[in-house]
Amino acid sequence: MVLEEIGSPDDLRDLTTEQLAELATEIREYLVEAVSRTGGHLGPNLGVVELTLGIHRVFNSPHDPIVFDTGHQAYVHKLLTGRNDFSDLRKRGGLSGYPSRAESVHDIVENSHASTALSWAAGIARGHTIKGETDRTTVAVIGDGALTGGMAWEALNSLGDADDRVVVIVNDNGRSYAPTIGGLARKLDGIRTDRRYEDFLGWGKRTFENRGACRNFAYRTVMHGKQALKGLIQEPSMFDDLGLKYVGPIDGHNLEHVEAALRHAHEFGGPVLVHVLTEKGRGYSPAEKDVADRFHAVGKIHPETGLPIEASRFGWTKIFADEIVTAGHERDDIVALTAAMLAPVGLQPFADEFPDRVIDVGIAEQHAVTSAAGLAFAGLHPVIAVYATFLNRAFDQLLMDVALHKAGVTFMLDRAGITGDDGASHNGMWDMALLRHVPTLRLAAPRDEPTMRTAFREALDVNDAPTVVRYPKGPVGDNIPAIRTAGAIDILAEHGSGEAADVIVFGIGSMAGTAIEVAGKLAADGRNVIAASATWVRPVPDGLAELVAGAQLVITIEDGLRDGGVGEEWADAVRDSRVANAASVRWEHHGVPKEFLDHASRAQIIEQIGLDASAIADVARDALASS
Repeated sequence: MVLEEIGSPDDLRDLTTEQLAELATEIREYLVEAVSRTGGHLGPNLGVVELTLGIHRVFNSPHDPIVFDTGHQAYVHKLLTGRNDFSDLRKRGGLSGYPSRAESVHDIVENSHASTALSWAAGIARGHTIKGETDRTTVAVIGDGALTGGMAWEALNSLGDADDRVVVIVNDNGRSYAPTIGGLARKLDGIRTDRRYEDFLGWGKRTFENRGACRNFAYRTVMHGKQALKGLIQEPSMFDDLGLKYVGPIDGHNLEHVEAALRHAHEFGGPVLVHVLTEKGRGYSPAEKDVADRFHAVGKIHPETGLPIEASRFGWTKIFADEIVTAGHERDDIVALTAAMLAPVGLQPFADEFPDRVIDVGIAEQHAVTSAAGLAFAGLHPVIAVYATFLNRAFDQLLMDVALHKAGVTFMLDRAGITGDDGASHNGMWDMALLRHVPTLRLAAPRDEPTMRTAFREALDVNDAPTVVRYPKGPVGDNIPAIRTAGAIDILAEHGSGEAADVIVFGIGSMAGTAIEVAGKLAADGRNVIAASATWVRPVPDGLAELVAGAQLVITIEDGLRDGGVGEEWADAVRDSRVANAASVRWEHHGVPKEFLDHASRAQIIEQIGLDASAIADVARDALASS
């Protein structure tokens, strides 16, 4: 097998055309077989096999830095740079699902948040220019979906104003998580479907077959081909106007064309944009036939059919999907917004029912949030569904455009807390610590299906402030009913003699079950213990100070940052209260440490950071013993 002989990009340079074709086939077979066992991003990587081969044959990584945006299209890059063991992909100790500096000097940018690669490339290239390293070219591979992000256009504007050696490769497959939307998508689609381009491809294929392999074939066809092609190449004036030379569109699955176009771009010596057309899921029949893009990211699947090995359990996202459709039938002021993730965040059913009340802004979270403020001003109630980690990108807009203007906007934060196998950039662990600083913002952390549905409906009724409902990734556990309430706090379990509680354990959101476990362990020591939770954790729930007054120890558990998190805000509020015996209560806060967490399962990370019930109970015992 050719793939077994590839240990670094240098091993690609002497391969024949036939060997390269065989290598491309072997890579696709390997990816299907490996990713079907572990889960991961399959479709994007099947689409960039020839493109990645061409990049590594033309450029000299890591001397020529290669930046991927987003990193979910870097599996082929990993294989070609010596990482050929995918058996533990996205598992603790195995390969990351994104580029990782810890894995290889060939990996530059680890952050999998989209639309950032061009800014990275601009900075790297300018650094090379300042240092006089004129023999180095920086390569940025960006999907057409990521070009819907405003930051990418800020970078293009900067790149075109410089003369640094940068090659921007637009991997245009017409999709990000879903079909790419917006004016740019229409522009690229117009280029992609122009009859002159189709005629050129057919002519070029015939010419290539007649001439045989020619290293500079694509350069010659681009520069000296039919007159019709010249007009087509000149049409993307938006890039020329920005100061970038445009080459394309190139058939991204014709390695000779890809390689020759990249050589031409490399030799130019300034900022060049190469427009490459690819097919997501190329070479794998189930992915090629799929119109719903189920193969963008997969769990464990049967490689022959693409069907999941285990059926997905009813999840948090599905609850939201159901509830917003029901609410949409009851209220015609609800409008939903998404940032290029209609299906992943559960808005597809709402879009099917109310197509005129869904706005997909592309990968542009800042625009989504500020435009939601505008929708609220116009008399609607916007609902923004986004992964928790991506809300970070629009914090200023939430603060200054939504909160400052008292806009009634609801944010549904999917994948909040520890997500695990996608790694540091995808853990939604920052939101609660960030959002506690936003005046008037109300934050809910439901613990089960009933509290999730109720929190969403209550959020929709707030029209003078931002509301946030956060919920974790994955299946929903059993319902956790309250046995009684104390103000706005739900009492979930009580252990002891009926006297005042020695210990009160609060579980925030998905950690409510852990709080019940901790309470049980401490009760076994003979303590009077209460396990409690509150669906709305901000503002500080009514009745908190009265409930904890007189307790020896109050424990808070959250799957967000411990420092500056909900627990600390609650403790500060109780200390400032005038409730007797409340200010002197001892608190122990448990949450996620202020550090980036490597990829592993959620359970492994929970244990690693001491957020499991046994570890928390042990800390509590030490605290009680020393009090």
